[in-house]
Amino acid sequence: MGRRAVSIIMTRSDKPTLQSLDTAVTTAEQLWFTAPRCVELRHASLGNPGPAQLLIQTRCSAISAGTEMLVYRGQMPEQMALDASFESMQSTLGYPLQYGYACVGKVIAIGSEVEPAWLGKRVFSFQPHVSHYLTNADQLIVVPDDIDDMAAVFLANMETAVNLAHDGAPVIGEQVVVLGQGIVGLLLAGILAQFPLKNLLTLDGFSQRRAFSLAVGAHASFDPLTQSDLARHRLGQQDGADLIYEVSGVPQALNLAVDLSGFESRIVIGSWYGNKSAVIALGGDAHRNRLQISTSQVSTLASSLRGRWDKPRRFDTAWDMIRRLQPEKLISHQQPITDAAALYHLLDTNPGDVLQAVFLYQ
Repeated sequence: MGRRAVSIIMTRSDKPTLQSLDTAVTTAEQLWFTAPRCVELRHASLGNPGPAQLLIQTRCSAISAGTEMLVYRGQMPEQMALDASFESMQSTLGYPLQYGYACVGKVIAIGSEVEPAWLGKRVFSFQPHVSHYLTNADQLIVVPDDIDDMAAVFLANMETAVNLAHDGAPVIGEQVVVLGQGIVGLLLAGILAQFPLKNLLTLDGFSQRRAFSLAVGAHASFDPLTQSDLARHRLGQQDGADLIYEVSGVPQALNLAVDLSGFESRIVIGSWYGNKSAVIALGGDAHRNRLQISTSQVSTLASSLRGRWDKPRRFDTAWDMIRRLQPEKLISHQQPITDAAALYHLLDTNPGDVLQAVFLYQ
C-alpha cells in the first residue's frame, strides 16, 4: 500500500514528526508581472503532492536586477522561448507571467513515491517568487548544511559567474576588465581575484558598487563616464586588456569594451539586453585588432568542457565559491513579498540604492 502525502510539523521538543495531508489545502502567494511596471500578488490553492511531487515552503527568494528588471519594464523579446529545462517557466515571455529563478525553501510534504529523506530538507529551486509550490525532486538542489539561506539564494548568479570565468578562460598574468558591477559582475570579480592576474579592473557608474568591487578583490574600479581614460592608462595605451567581460546590461558598454581592447583581445558578453539593440563600432582598430567577441549563457556548458564538466559539477563549484566569497554581505534589502511593488519601483527608479534585494516569506 503506497504512502500518503505527509508533512513535517514541529513538537515542543523541536523534533520533526509526520502529519497526514489527506485533506490539507495550501494557499500559495504568487508574484505576477501583469504589464510593464505592474506586479500583483495572487493567491492559488495547492492540493496534496502527487505521487512523485514535493511541496516546498519558500523562505526567501532573490530578485535579479538584470534579467528580471527587463521583464518588469517590458523589455523582453516577444515570443522568445524561455529555458525549457525549468518546469516552473511558462513557454514564452508575455504578460501576465511569473518570473524569477532563485528560491530557497524547505520540503514540507512529499508524495507516496518520494524518498522520506526529502522531508525537512532545505532546497534551492529555479522558481518564480512564490510562497509555496509543488515540484519534482529533479527540479530541486539540496542546500549544503554549512550554507545558510541568505547565502544560498546566490546559487543561480554564482553559477553564472563561474560559467563566465570558464568561458573567458583567464590566463596567468593577463589584464582583465569587468564592465558592470551588479551582483553577477561582483561575483565574477570575486572569482577572478583568485587568479594571479596582472590587473583586474572593474567599471561601474555607481560608487557603492565600485567600493564593493574593491572589497571583493579588484585592483582598481572606475566610473565609465568620467574615468575610462584612467582605466586605459592602467592597462597601457597600446596593449589594452587581454580579456574583457561585459556584464553591465547596457548595450553601449560594448563600445567601451572595444576601446579598452588590444590585438586579439577577447570580449565575453554575459549581459542579456532583451529587446534593446547593441550598436557596436567595429571599424578602425576594432577590425584590425582581430577581436574575439563571444556570448556566454549559463543554461549550457562550453563544448570544450563537456568531456569532464556537467551541471552538477558546476553547481558544486558554485557552492564552493559561495563559501569563499560569502555573497550574503551584498544583500542591501530584505523585505516581505507583500512589499514587492515598492521594491521593484525602487530598483527601476533608483538602481544605485539597491545592490541585492531579497523577498522574505512568512
